[in-house]
Amino acid sequence: MVKKAVLAGACLYTAGALAQGTCGDILVPRNPAPVVANGWQAQLVAGGLTKPRSIQFDEAGALLVVESGKGISRHRFTDNGGTCLHANHSHMLVELQGLNHGLALSNEGDILYASTAESVLAWSYNARGGAVTLQPRTLVANMSNNDLVTRTLLISEKVQGKLIVSRGSAEANRDRAAVLSSGLSQIRVFDITNRSDSESPYNFNTDGDVLGWGLRNSVGVAEHPRTGGIYAVENSVDGVTRNGQDIRENNPGEELNFFGYLDETVNVNASANNNYGYPHCFAVWDPSHIPDGDGLGVGKQFAVEENSSLTDDTCDTHYLAPRLTFRAHYARIASQVLYWGARRGISRLGGSCRSFLHNILLVPVASIAFNAATGEPVASADSRGALRDIITNVDNTQCPDKCFRPVGLAIDSKGRIWFSSDSTGEIYVLQRTGENSEGKFVLPEGGQNGDGSGTNNGNGDSAASTVFGWETRVLGWTALVGLGAWLMAV
Repeated sequence: MVKKAVLAGACLYTAGALAQGTCGDILVPRNPAPVVANGWQAQLVAGGLTKPRSIQFDEAGALLVVESGKGISRHRFTDNGGTCLHANHSHMLVELQGLNHGLALSNEGDILYASTAESVLAWSYNARGGAVTLQPRTLVANMSNNDLVTRTLLISEKVQGKLIVSRGSAEANRDRAAVLSSGLSQIRVFDITNRSDSESPYNFNTDGDVLGWGLRNSVGVAEHPRTGGIYAVENSVDGVTRNGQDIRENNPGEELNFFGYLDETVNVNASANNNYGYPHCFAVWDPSHIPDGDGLGVGKQFAVEENSSLTDDTCDTHYLAPRLTFRAHYARIASQVLYWGARRGISRLGGSCRSFLHNILLVPVASIAFNAATGEPVASADSRGALRDIITNVDNTQCPDKCFRPVGLAIDSKGRIWFSSDSTGEIYVLQRTGENSEGKFVLPEGGQNGDGSGTNNGNGDSAASTVFGWETRVLGWTALVGLGAWLMAV
């Protein structure tokens, strides 16, 4: 039986979400305001950041933000109810230019993890004081490669002391991804229980357990909070031909892959069975546009170039197919992030709210229905309609110059969704307002949308300068792309 999100998610919307007439100093997006789906309200709450990527709330309720090429900043907000929030204090927690994406906190909240292209670093962290130790220690090393350099980090809340690290491909030499010992295109898990400062760093290529490989760039990784199942969104390859014919417009699809459970025995020597196909096999999105594709369907694996040793049948039998497949290039619209609702910071919410959030997964920013009992998507593996958009750009043909691009996701103690946009240097907040309410993006009365220049931002410029004191920067489009998802209770 399906639980309606409007009931299970009642914690996500209150009268405060609608009382925006009293909200002062409303910020205006740098680009045209996004389109918000019915049942949701959105608002810009911060701007002027440097390529904000991963975000996370600490034990004190402050928002930590990885600013790519700069470091980690910490922000506290005055909460006026609903989506009306204003920054009241911001400072750089860590200044380190090599940090580019990954961010995580230990299960106790007293160790901060972040990633460079080469390493996973760890600092002792005091959330109450908002400070870290001066020098980090290196926890995982030997991850450098060209092109795809983000390293997603996830601390398991189901199995204590487990750190999951995702590493992408070296695009200039894709064939290396087919060699397990290369460490490329893999998701590995490391035991960090009682790891001492004197111990040598883990070598990503040779240490840890392989959850999956044959993955081009799985930047979005999440753990189901009830079952402990690990999922990741795969940002697939572009510019594909099939037996010499261009099929890039509608194939291959982006993928949601399932990797099993951390509380099961994982043996790195048996990981040959955990291969998801890259760089040889990919997921079908539109079989009608694949030449010589008889028998192929949505979600099936297919070979880019069939030959005597590699066929569609080989892909189907030797590699793992995705649990769900999304339309080709969907991940080009948003950055690849998965985030389940029931994580740090919402323990004080009521039982019905926890039940709802335990069965949602965020992907900037769309929704996918999941079965609450099994932790599995409701949609079948060959579905073409698993995603429902929550917030989108007005006109994707204007991307990347006049678009926001969701990257990092977090949920606060009131169940509101926060997400970063690295292309515009902004932080947004989303809140449920009721199943039948009209979608709304909050703007000042009489305010105008930004025009993408960073200078014509309506009434928001004054608010940004007085509330945040941050310089407005025009940020360029980054090369890393992907997507995120909101999984609803069933």
